[in-house]
Amino acid sequence: MRIAFQGAPGAYSEAAGLRFKPSAEPMACKSFEEVFSVVQDKKATHGIVPIENTIGGTIRRNYDLLLRHELPIVGEVHLPVIHNLVALEGTTLKDVKRVYSHPQALAQCERFLLGLEGVEVIANYDTAGSAKMISESNLRDAAAIASERSAEVFDLAILKSAVQDFSENITRFLVVSREALTQGKADKTTIAFTVPNEPGALFKALSVFTLRNIDLGKLESRPIPARPWEYLFFADLKTDREDSRCARALMHLAEFAPLVRTLGSYPSWKEPELGE
Repeated sequence: MRIAFQGAPGAYSEAAGLRFKPSAEPMACKSFEEVFSVVQDKKATHGIVPIENTIGGTIRRNYDLLLRHELPIVGEVHLPVIHNLVALEGTTLKDVKRVYSHPQALAQCERFLLGLEGVEVIANYDTAGSAKMISESNLRDAAAIASERSAEVFDLAILKSAVQDFSENITRFLVVSREALTQGKADKTTIAFTVPNEPGALFKALSVFTLRNIDLGKLESRPIPARPWEYLFFADLKTDREDSRCARALMHLAEFAPLVRTLGSYPSWKEPELGE
């Protein structure tokens, strides 16, 4: 199994991919778009992308990419995220004038960063990529928010560990593949749908699940381009789409929803047993 991820070696997405399949071969990509493309082009068997974080919220770009590409979701991973301030060996906290990282990581460490006086916070494309830039460019007055593994990979020192605003900082990742083959029994289904722009339309849509006692784990809305103030909805259903209740609910929804699309049915994340 080759899993494509966005970022440099040491990225959290790489760690999530290895958590999904420890024996997998990680494949670094420059962007989320490239992750989907290399899977589509059969250069990788799977791709993994972050979809939401308990502090920073939804990574909406990846919902858009799930719709654009015909790659079913086949799994999910929950990864505890511990951010560290990393810099070149010998750099002190007083030396740091700039801090680089991915916008989501910066948002997750907002309180810590606000406490650094006279430091410029600069958004970069990746956490591990920021660590790599500091190492390769020999930046003595800069630091990055990145993982402990990033510091090891790029030979950096940890100036301060666990700088995220909340200790319970978890990112949920989705795994996509060309074929809807899952590792384990599916008990979760992600769908996308639209409803007519009329009173009670969303209530009517959600009622098809309520009537069949199907739990919604999440409901997310996204604006529809070129159609101001109209929205596309994403929902996580806590059931397999092959379950008769789910199949009937989706058929019912399709009777009045202009668009209904199943993005994948997959096993919900379960923490590995000790020793696995």
